[in-house]
Amino acid sequence: MHVEQAVAPMTRAAPWLGVLRPRFLLLALSCVALGVALALQGRAADAAFLRDALLALLGALAAHAGVNALNEYSDFRQGLDQQTRRTPFSGGSGTLVAYPQYAGLTLGVGLGCVAICAGIGGYFLYRQPELIVSLAPIGALGLALVLAYTPWLTRRPWLCLLAPGLGFALVVLGTQRVLGGPFDAGAWLVSAVVFFLCNNLLLLNQFPDLDADRAVGRRTLPMLLGCSAAVRVLVIQWTLAYAVLVFALGLGGPHAGAALGLLGLPLAVRVGWLLRVPHDPARLLPALGLNVAVAVLTPALMALGLLLARLF
Repeated sequence: MHVEQAVAPMTRAAPWLGVLRPRFLLLALSCVALGVALALQGRAADAAFLRDALLALLGALAAHAGVNALNEYSDFRQGLDQQTRRTPFSGGSGTLVAYPQYAGLTLGVGLGCVAICAGIGGYFLYRQPELIVSLAPIGALGLALVLAYTPWLTRRPWLCLLAPGLGFALVVLGTQRVLGGPFDAGAWLVSAVVFFLCNNLLLLNQFPDLDADRAVGRRTLPMLLGCSAAVRVLVIQWTLAYAVLVFALGLGGPHAGAALGLLGLPLAVRVGWLLRVPHDPARLLPALGLNVAVAVLTPALMALGLLLARLF
C-alpha cells in the first residue's frame, strides 16, 4: 500500500489530522456510551447529566487521540513506520511517512490531548471532591497508560497485552463514576467485557507488524508465544468476555440488559474461524476488520441493552 493511500481521505485537507486515527476514535465513543448507560441506571438524564456526559466524552476522545498521536510520533522517530506492513486496521496511519514535517506538531498535539484529558478530570474532581478516592486513581492510571504504552509497555509482552483493555475499561468506569454511578459489582462486571475485547483488538493488530516491531526492539505477545498460541489467547479472552455477559443475564437485575452485547458473538466466532491459519494474509485482513467491529459494536450493543432495560 502506498503511504499516501494510508492517510484517511477525510484528513487530506489537513493531513496532520491523520495522526489522530479518527476512525478508531469510535471505540472511545462506544465505551463512553456504555459508561453513560451504566450511570443512567441510578439517575435521570437532566441538563447537568448531559453536560457532564459530553465533557466525559471529550476527555475520553482526547485521551484516545493523544495516545494515537504519541504512538505515531514514536513509531516515526524509531523508524518503525518506514518498515511496517500497513493495513487499513493496523500499522498506524502512515501520515508522518508521507508528511514528515508534521512530526513536531504531532508530538505537541499528543501532549495537548493528554493535557485536555487531565484538565477535564481535574475539573470533575474540583466539582466533586468526594470522588477523589475513587476517581483520582482511575485518572492517574489512565494517564500513565497513555504516556507509557508506546515507549515502555510495548517492550513487555504481558503488560502490552493487558494495557489496552485496562485503559478502555477505565473509560467505562470513569465515565459512569463522574456521572454519579456507583462502583458496584455490576459496573465492574460490565467493564470486564470491554477489558477482554480491547486487549484482543490490539493483540491481533500486532500480527502484521511482527518483523517491524522486532526491528525496533519491541516485544509483543505474538513474538513471545508465536501467532498460533496468540490466537489461543484471543479465543480465551473472547470466551471470557461473552461468558461475563451470559453471567450478567443469569443474574438478572439492572445490568442484565448488557447481555444484548451477545449479538457481537457471531462476529468473534467468525474472526476465530478465519484465524485457523493466522499467517494467511487473505484471512488475516478480514479478521482484523471484524475484530475492530467486535470491539466497537459489543460495548455499543451493551449500552443499548442497558438503556432499553431501563425504559421497559
